Parts: sequence; structure tokens; C-alpha cells
Amino acid sequence: MKLTAKLLTAAALLTAFASAMAHPGHAEGGFTSGLLHPMLGLDHLLAMAAIGFWSVRQNKLMKNATPAFVIGGMILGAALAWGGLSLPGVETGIALSVLLAGILIATMAKLPTAVGGTLVAAFMVFHGFAHGTEMPAGSALVAYLTGFSIGTLALTFVGRGLGALMQKADNRFGRWLGGVVAAIGAVLAAG
Repeated sequence: MKLTAKLLTAAALLTAFASAMAHPGHAEGGFTSGLLHPMLGLDHLLAMAAIGFWSVRQNKLMKNATPAFVIGGMILGAALAWGGLSLPGVETGIALSVLLAGILIATMAKLPTAVGGTLVAAFMVFHGFAHGTEMPAGSALVAYLTGFSIGTLALTFVGRGLGALMQKADNRFGRWLGGVVAAIGAVLAAG
């Protein structure tokens, strides 16, 4: 029970902190800015934690591969941005990733690894593109990339930890949580 309380407290504090901060231009450049970027935008925070939460109920291969799909998509998206390519509908893609991750949790959907992995990586391409375009001027690319990769994985693993705890609880809570995440995604998409 102590671990559950700690995870819920950490999630609440991260959410409150994220809400209090403006999304772009977070901190000074480099590693710290990259590390904080995924945690300071409610859209990024929810998507990554929700994907981690959802992954716990997937088949063993998908569950174990989810962090690689998350980071792979993030790095691909950032590389597209840093390569000067455009990606239409980035903010819509990010909002829809929150909405769809919430739906996956609420419906307790189990997907084949090829489908789930492709979906997760596609979600993360949008997030990675946003991270890439919002890299502060003068930041060291490798330091920023390392920072946002660690921040992204931390959120994904927090979601997995909460998901693992919720597997032992009544499924209604997980479904309710997925509904809340989906509703927030819908509001973000409409905004």
C-alpha cells in the first residue's frame, strides 16, 4: 500500500507541476531541458505514463518491447525535426495519442505486438517531433536527446508501475483512469 500511495503522490505532484509550467521553452538548454520537457507538458506526461500503464496487460513480447517502441518513435520524430522535415498535425497527433492511449486502457484492449508496437511508435513520433522542434537554442543535441530519452522512459516506467499495482485491484479503477485520460485527450484535441 505504501508504494501505491507514493506512486499516486508522485503522479499528482508531476501533474500539478506540469500544469503550472508553460509548455515550450522549459528550462535552460541541454540535458536538464531535455529531461524536464516530457514532464512539463501534460500531453506528454499523460501519453507516456498511459502507454506504460497499458503495456502491463499486453503479451510478454509487447510488454517488454514497449520501452524500445517508445524511445524509437521519440528519436525518429526528433530526427525528422532536426533534419528540417515537416510533420503536419503534430499537436493533433499528440492530443490523439493521449485520447487513444486512454481508450486502450479503458477498454483493456490487448493488441498483437506488431499492431501495438506500430501504434506506440507512431504516437511517439509526434511527441519526439515536438521535443525536437522545441530544443532550446544553443543546447547540445546529444545532451538534450539523452535528457528527454531518460525523462520519457521514467514516465513510461511510472505508468508501468501503476499499471502493475492496478492489475491486483478492481478493473473498474483502471477503466475509470483510462476514461479520464481519454477525456483529457479529447479536450486537448478540441483545443
